[in-house]
Amino acid sequence: MFKMLRTISKFVPKQAARYSTAPVPNSNPDILYTGLFINNEWVKSSDGKTFKTENPATGEVIAEVQQAGKVDIDRAVQAAKDAFKFGSPWRTMDASQRGVLINRLADLIERDRNYLSSLEALDNGKPYKAAYYGDVAAVIKNLRYYAGWADKNHGQVLPTDGKYLAYTRHEPVGVCGQIIPWNFPLLMASWKLGPALATGNAVVMKPAEQTPLTALYIAQLVKEAGFPPGVVNMLPGYGDAGAALVEHPDVDKIAFTGSTEIGKLIQRGAANTLKRITLELGGKSPNIIFGDVDLEKAVEAAHFALFYNMGQCCTAGSRTFVEASIYDKFVELSAERARARVVGDPFRPDVEQGPQIDAEQHKKILDLIEEGKQEGAKLVAGGGRVGDRGYFVQPTVFSDVKDDMNIAKTEIFGPVQQIMKFSSIEEVIQRANDTQYGLAAAIFSNDLDKVNYLVQAIRAGTVWVNDYHVFGNQVPFGGFKQSGIGRENGPYGLNNYTEVKAVVVKLTDKSS
Repeated sequence: MFKMLRTISKFVPKQAARYSTAPVPNSNPDILYTGLFINNEWVKSSDGKTFKTENPATGEVIAEVQQAGKVDIDRAVQAAKDAFKFGSPWRTMDASQRGVLINRLADLIERDRNYLSSLEALDNGKPYKAAYYGDVAAVIKNLRYYAGWADKNHGQVLPTDGKYLAYTRHEPVGVCGQIIPWNFPLLMASWKLGPALATGNAVVMKPAEQTPLTALYIAQLVKEAGFPPGVVNMLPGYGDAGAALVEHPDVDKIAFTGSTEIGKLIQRGAANTLKRITLELGGKSPNIIFGDVDLEKAVEAAHFALFYNMGQCCTAGSRTFVEASIYDKFVELSAERARARVVGDPFRPDVEQGPQIDAEQHKKILDLIEEGKQEGAKLVAGGGRVGDRGYFVQPTVFSDVKDDMNIAKTEIFGPVQQIMKFSSIEEVIQRANDTQYGLAAAIFSNDLDKVNYLVQAIRAGTVWVNDYHVFGNQVPFGGFKQSGIGRENGPYGLNNYTEVKAVVVKLTDKSS
């Protein structure tokens, strides 16, 4: 998915030519929807509250958006409950027809791909080319993948003792609250909508307050595609709206992507009603590079692993472990690559890195960079802000990073690469696993015995070998330890949205 975006900035003309087939972006797209989407209608917040969403490249306000509160969450949950009632149009719809509707939604997103990519670049700050070739393309593929699953999530007939027929039904969980993050707003919305709708659930989704605009546009496309009222409800708002969704007694499941800290709050909030939960949380992923690799390719892969999406990836290879034999040269080339990275206006075709999401995140990153310097890490590239407008940070590289430094333990969520030296396999296994997180990892080596040994030893939900940030709709994604609960994507993603019902029927006779 993201692999197609990997480029080398010193070849900017080639890079620009590669993306010349994309439509020209619209740096000032019309803002069409800023309300609450409940029961297939656009409404205002019950208390009249609104909030501002801004362009992180300039700090300027894009639009005022209706702010959902508890009363609005109650209304949306009731709409979803009504849509999910036994005998409703949604519940009695053929499973294959659900697939038709999801495919229709994918078609509409493809129709409006340029607009959605432009809107994502404006509201989120990611380069337009990344949104167009990465995020929106992956959204379309994800929805089509789950559209195909709609009529294939079936139970089993089970041989059982006695004169009985036993079988299982895979039934939808019910009303699903879904809370999505700001780093991949469209993509994370599709990862949750696809399996939930394919299995026949109703959804109340809360997009991140920093990036509500593309999710709201998707809500209108849901209506245009022909989904019955109440099946999908979209409510932008702050943490209080998310908490109301988590604690609501009529919400059967919560799916959340975001920080580990908020994930813990959600788990506690869901406990009173024993909701099913899936949590895709933070990471501090080890990227282990042995001395037998092609050095230039490994440097580029490690650069991509950390700096993609402005470093705002939960899977970012933020602990780069490099074998001692190539360490010094690796640091030198990594610093050179970081200094060559093109930072600026996300609508420019040559730009690789846009702004951080907001002022709070911008300050957090710069503060952690200062802390890294004070702790004794060696700053070899970057280290400051870019310009005096918007929330841009220089691509930053630290060497001589020790495991007990805060920058080596904290999820920075920004363009700050930490390069650490190791000498042996057992040493790097111990250090790679010495973290509360377990979301992702990567191993770069041409020695397959070494690779296979490490694949078994590393505690992470995804382990990439000789590449990074390779995702597929067919491949499960999720974390070990405090990086989450459950899996998204692939057939595993359906399990989050399905209850298994056992049915046992007494027979007058049975023949086996």
